Formats: sequence, C-alpha cells, structure tokens
Amino acid sequence: MKSTRYQFEVKSDDMVRIDKYLSECLPDISRAKIKRLIEAGFVTLDGVTVEKAGLKAKPGDQLDILLMLEQDSGLVPERLPLDIIFENDQIIVVNKPSGMVVHPGAGNHTGTLVNALLAHFPPIRDVGAVDRPGIVHRLDKETSGVMVFAKTEKAYRWLVKQFKSQDVYKSYLALVDGHPPTPTGRIEAPIARDSRTRTRMVVGVQGQGKPAVSEYHLLREFNRHTLLEVHPITGRTHQIRVHLSYLGVPVVGDTLYGRRRPSISLGRIFLHAKTLQLRLPGERNLRNFEAPVPDALQSVLLELQEQEERL
Repeated sequence: MKSTRYQFEVKSDDMVRIDKYLSECLPDISRAKIKRLIEAGFVTLDGVTVEKAGLKAKPGDQLDILLMLEQDSGLVPERLPLDIIFENDQIIVVNKPSGMVVHPGAGNHTGTLVNALLAHFPPIRDVGAVDRPGIVHRLDKETSGVMVFAKTEKAYRWLVKQFKSQDVYKSYLALVDGHPPTPTGRIEAPIARDSRTRTRMVVGVQGQGKPAVSEYHLLREFNRHTLLEVHPITGRTHQIRVHLSYLGVPVVGDTLYGRRRPSISLGRIFLHAKTLQLRLPGERNLRNFEAPVPDALQSVLLELQEQEERL
C-alpha cells in the first residue's frame, strides 16, 4: 500500500483544532477520515504523535500527516440481517450465523458478514486491511457464534494486540463423535496446511506447522457422543476441528476432518463460539460477550437426552 506524507505549518491568528485545520488543508479528505488517521497515530505535532482529534495547535506549529493511498477493495455494502450483541463507537460484537462467510473471497463475493457490516457502518471500510475491514479474528463458515469487529483504526490495533498476545479468552461448544480419553485435557499439536489438499489443515510433523494449543473439558456425555467446552489458546485456522479430530473425537457434522457421513443429520458442524472475553479500547477490566446456542443445536442436545432416557 502506497503512502504520501504531507507537512503543514499552522498559519492562523489563534489556536486551532488539529482535525479541523487538516481537513481545511486537505479538502478532498473528510474530517471523519482525518479523525481516524489521528486515532491511528498517523499525525504528529512538532514530531510528537497526536492522540486526540480535538487537540489544538498554535500558530507556527508543524503538522505532519501520513495518508495511506488505498486501492479499491471492490467490497459492496449489503442490507443483510445482523444479530448485534453489543456496539459502541469503537467496536461491534455480533452473533454470526452458521453458513455465513466472514469476508468475501474466492467463490464468495457477496452475502458475507463484511458486506452486512459495510451497510450497517460504512466507515468500517477504512479500518484494518483493505479487503478485510474491521476483522481481527475469524470463524469458519459453518461455525456460529460471537465475533468482534473494530470500528476505528485505534480499536483495530488495540484488539489485534490482544489476540496476538493471547489475552483474549474464547470458549466454544462442540459436540463430538465418541468420547475423549479424559474428561479434561490440553492438546498441544502444531498445525500446518495439508500439502495435498490446500483447503485442509493437518497436525504438523517433524517441526512443521505453527504452535497450537487447545484445552477442553467435558460438559455432558451421551451414549455415542460427548458435549465439550473447548478453549483455544492460540488461533490457528480450523484449530479446534483439527485438534479434536487428532484426539479421535471429531466434531459432529465435520465431513472435512471427521466422518464423511455425519452421525447426526444437522446440515452444519456442531461448533459454536459461545463466549468471548476481552478488554475494550481504553478499559482495564475484561468484558464478557456471549452468543446464545442456536435452536438447531439445542434441538440436537434435547434429542440425545431423550434417547438416553428411553434406554
């Protein structure tokens, strides 16, 4: 991504707001975008990074601004239903439905969560990566549950740092085929891309793959299935699905890593991101966000329970 740096000496008779002054110097750039650039740390006042758009500069001060020349991502806003759990001026937390792709890609150019977010909050287009605006983590297409998106560049950097340092707590509900070897466990197995099938991940061997760690504990045991709560400590692609399959208890409905013929007719995989705990920008205490278990998954658990009672 190309960038251009502009320098301006404040020429006024009095103190001026930095965002207002820069928007006057750069008439093709909206004041809202100037504000986002300030929050992202792309503006300096006499060599010192400006953190607040409302900060004032005096006559003779030197203002520097770095403009990122973004390419057109081609992303199209779409008025699609959004199940919003929480929203403020920094982030938006949603309950992603199963079957919905997070962002456009090969074979999925529309109908994604990003398309819906662009219609709900257009300025998110300028946050984060050009083709993946606002995204700080992802869920697989068939996985439902809680996701957080950044609405500003400052929030984006704040959240990315938390995910990278593994300071975010995530818990998933997974119904698996069979029974794990122990009621609780920790899986430490590196994950790499399958050299034969590029859409598939595998547990790496002989030093291959990236480190991956998942913890689980048993919630309910059925005759042929087990309900687990899984806590992924790292965030590798398909991590939970790969790790549980490696353990010998693949997720129900996961035809990529488990049975080709699902043991339960569900039309999706039984994996739900239930809980997400993190710190909001500028806050010290953890916030907890939770997505209710979808009715389709609740119905499966109820049916398994009734089967157990009839035995």
